[in-house]
Amino acid sequence: MKINRRLVLLVTAPLTVAVAFSALALAPATNQALQANRLADMVDVAAGAADLTHQLQRERAAATALVSDQGDSSAFQASSDATDKSIAAFKSRTGGLSEVPGSAREALVRVDRFIDELPALRAQVRSGSTTISALAFGYRIVIADLNGYRDGIAQADGVDADIADRIRAAAALSEAAEHTAQQQITVMRAQAAGGFTAASQRTFDASRLGYTESTSVMFSLGPSEWRSWLERTLSGPKALESRKLEDRIGRTDTSKRIGVTPEKWQKASDDRQTLLHQVEERIDESVAATVDAERTRLLWTAGGEVALVLLTLVGVVLVAVRLGRVMIRRLRDLRNAAHEVAHTRLPAIMSELSQPGALSGATPEQVAERTGNPVETTSGDEIGEVGEAFNAVHHEAVRLAAEQARVHEQFAETLVRVARRGAQLTSVMVSELDTVQRDEADPERMKTLFALDHLAIRMERNTNNLLVLGGYGNARVRSADIGCSTVIVAAAQQIERFDRVSLGAIEAGIGIAARAVHDVAHILAELLDNATRFSPPDAQVGVAVWRLWDRAVVQIVDEGVGISADRRAVLNAGLREPKSGIGDVRSMGLHVVARLAARHGIVVELRDSSGPGTIAEVTLPRGVLAEVSEEPAPPTENGFESPRTVVTRRKPDHVRGPAGRPVGASVGARAGAPAAPGTREEHEAPARTDVADAPAPHPVHDEPASRIAGVSASGLPVRKRTAPQQWPAREKRAGTEQRSGAGAPRPTPRRRDSRQVSDVLAAYAQGISRSTNPRGRPASNDDTERTMK
Repeated sequence: MKINRRLVLLVTAPLTVAVAFSALALAPATNQALQANRLADMVDVAAGAADLTHQLQRERAAATALVSDQGDSSAFQASSDATDKSIAAFKSRTGGLSEVPGSAREALVRVDRFIDELPALRAQVRSGSTTISALAFGYRIVIADLNGYRDGIAQADGVDADIADRIRAAAALSEAAEHTAQQQITVMRAQAAGGFTAASQRTFDASRLGYTESTSVMFSLGPSEWRSWLERTLSGPKALESRKLEDRIGRTDTSKRIGVTPEKWQKASDDRQTLLHQVEERIDESVAATVDAERTRLLWTAGGEVALVLLTLVGVVLVAVRLGRVMIRRLRDLRNAAHEVAHTRLPAIMSELSQPGALSGATPEQVAERTGNPVETTSGDEIGEVGEAFNAVHHEAVRLAAEQARVHEQFAETLVRVARRGAQLTSVMVSELDTVQRDEADPERMKTLFALDHLAIRMERNTNNLLVLGGYGNARVRSADIGCSTVIVAAAQQIERFDRVSLGAIEAGIGIAARAVHDVAHILAELLDNATRFSPPDAQVGVAVWRLWDRAVVQIVDEGVGISADRRAVLNAGLREPKSGIGDVRSMGLHVVARLAARHGIVVELRDSSGPGTIAEVTLPRGVLAEVSEEPAPPTENGFESPRTVVTRRKPDHVRGPAGRPVGASVGARAGAPAAPGTREEHEAPARTDVADAPAPHPVHDEPASRIAGVSASGLPVRKRTAPQQWPAREKRAGTEQRSGAGAPRPTPRRRDSRQVSDVLAAYAQGISRSTNPRGRPASNDDTERTMK
């Protein structure tokens, strides 16, 4: 049914009924509504009276403690201040009363008189010129008047019987609270006097009996839920402690000292009074809600009858039709605006904010204000308020999206800062390892140093992962293009099981542009790490490279369990379109590869292998490639040189790379005992510090004879020197840079025992094994979880 037909029916039916019954029902309904309104005001004052009663009871206890030397003046002052605030609130409520029943009005008069006399009573307490009996009597009178007012409003005219019973039940609970407060004062007097007298013992027993009778009245008059409120509230540890102390004190004979300290009794009594007051407040709220509901019902009834009398059917129909048309038109406009926001504007804004750097320094509030208001409101009625509310919802949605974008940016910046600090610490650790390994010859210690050295490689890669996730790249910048085979070797050296990587056919002349060297190595490292982790531990992971027109293709093939077609489609979609957010840490490798590939236009795709396993295919575009004069060598057994047979040259310590350690220095370069200054024979495993210094894969037994100069003192082959004043690795990087002190004579190499060399190389192999398997089982890597397989 359309909204216009519903409006017609909504107006016609009430008008027809109103004309027939308005004359009969108008006068009684109006009178009942007025009485209900007066009762609601009196119930509101009763709630204030309950709060004032509670504060007076606390002030009486503090005054008694001060007079009996069981308390201090600061506690009395604090309770007096709280009472003054409650008095002010009570007076503000009583000012709106119009008619009050006789007994309730007299009680209010006496309460006002006591309030005027209260400063004098407080002065007597502070000066100590009053007795505890007089003090307790003064407060007891005004508290009785406050409770009398609560009981008196139940006698007002027109009060429903059920509401009257609820009011009396609430007053009975206040009387029960007063009995417990009097019991507190009685015990305090007995503690000050050294024990109960016969009179004080009777007063104590009377207060306990009065509490029981008052709660019984409340249970009989009030709803059953009130009883459950009271019982649940008084079943806690504080109430139970107070009851235990009460029973203990009640068993104390006269003229005997009470075995409970004043401080403990006062705290327990105050806790119980607070719990009772909480129940009072809850019950007063229930009474007020009942009265308000009845008042609302009567007011609506009277108002409806008055409206029906004043309006005629024809006039209402005409007004309803006119207003209905305007309302319907505006509702349609509001609907259209809501559809536009829901399906067009808001999705576009969310898409824009999901991009990195979308805030551009603006605050979320500024971004929300910039989007404007989707709904133009023209009036202040409910439809206009709906429009304003819709604008507020739109504003808050955009603000929250901007806030989320800012949180993502801040989190990315945090990742970058953590990564940079980690890089600094790794650099310091590597520098220290360089220093220690340079002069270390003990195989056991070298074993530990090599394990730490290999772990540093993986720590560096994880640090770079955080930088990529934070939107930054590798801090190092190459100055020369590097051969693709060297980049693959450098990538393999960053993973845990680099010895399982086997180089296949690598087409000659394929190089990587200097600006993309580190990112390409990072991509390959992540793919190789994934392939070695999720393939059989004894299987090799093959790598092949060839040209395809103006591009180059790198294939990484493993013999793992493979990936299902659906899962592979999801992973390939993530590789094609990297997420703008930080992403799931468990799939860090996927996000890193996707972001680095998108940065250089590289295409990474996972393909199904003809046999078991998966093929990761990396297509390098023209902008990433470079021509290099590099001749690929036939692969060895596993694609890398044996650290026991490969010989390389080591740069002097003053030639340093970006991390603060020697450029070209490697894990294997420190495998043997340190050579004398100027010597170039060092045993090398896969390099870890610089892509440019990673050795090209080739077997030693295929080394051309023209490059072998002879055998070193340790029994290893020595290559011929190419240029006396130029280190080979520096020729590769700088071309003409001269080694400092090149003209100085080179000292005679220190001879090393072949057994020592064998022990050190064995320590290297054990250190690598320890870094990958510290406790004799496959090492777990929590921060590199399989993302593509």
